[in-house]
Amino acid sequence: MYSSVSTVIKEFSYLDVLDILLVSSFFYYVLLAIKGTRAVQILQGLVALFVLRGIAYILQLQTFSYILNGILVSTVVALPVVFQPELRRALTRLGMRGILYSAEEDGAEREDLTKSIGEIAFAAYNLSSVRFGALIVLERNNGLQEVIETGKLIKGVISANLLQTIFRPKTPLHDGAVIIRNNRIWAASCYLPLTDSVLDSRFGTRHRAAMGISEQSDAVVIVVSEETGEIRIVHDGVFSQAMTEENQIKKALYKELITDTSVKKRSAWTGFLGLGKEEKTGDN
Repeated sequence: MYSSVSTVIKEFSYLDVLDILLVSSFFYYVLLAIKGTRAVQILQGLVALFVLRGIAYILQLQTFSYILNGILVSTVVALPVVFQPELRRALTRLGMRGILYSAEEDGAEREDLTKSIGEIAFAAYNLSSVRFGALIVLERNNGLQEVIETGKLIKGVISANLLQTIFRPKTPLHDGAVIIRNNRIWAASCYLPLTDSVLDSRFGTRHRAAMGISEQSDAVVIVVSEETGEIRIVHDGVFSQAMTEENQIKKALYKELITDTSVKKRSAWTGFLGLGKEEKTGDN
């Protein structure tokens, strides 16, 4: 026994350590990616099936083992279909190239973006004060052409008045999301994918849509609640704290869209693994 352990230790190399670390990291971030989604319950069900299969094998329950084997084989075949949203989310993150506005952007671009942030924040604040629901999506690296095609093209200059008009109830374009691309209001009345994650019961369809698009892309989403008037920013599948002041919205958007050089230069792998990302915890 001692000699076997000694042999294993002697044959253990740095590559084995690296292999263990990579495998551990992979499974850790897989679990992190599915946290709060239906995949957790599905995995729990799979674990229960494997436990029952082990018990049946130990007790030599042949018929029960046969049934469980059939269920497990069918489940493995169906996994890619069942986990399709989670797989798409992971592959999208893997393909991210970084933050849209690079450190080398010129002063004019930064000034335009700062002005747009002011207009968006002012519009969100005004919509919140009169309890008009709104959903504003700021496209970044991941293209949202499929989402844009579900709505109506506008390609207008970003202004608070235009945004407020779009989201005024009973207007033709108020139902759906506004997509902002290249510092312009590109489209309105767009339909977003709903999240499969478990959200607080107080969050409605608008919040589920905001979470859904943020899970599938690197977009920054501003959602205004029609019921409470609360404003939240959603990015990377995380809600910010509820905001009610214009200055709060400006600061939050500025932090998400105009960051320091060190954050902008982080690699796609860093973004995929979730390293260096400040997690925002908000009240529900």
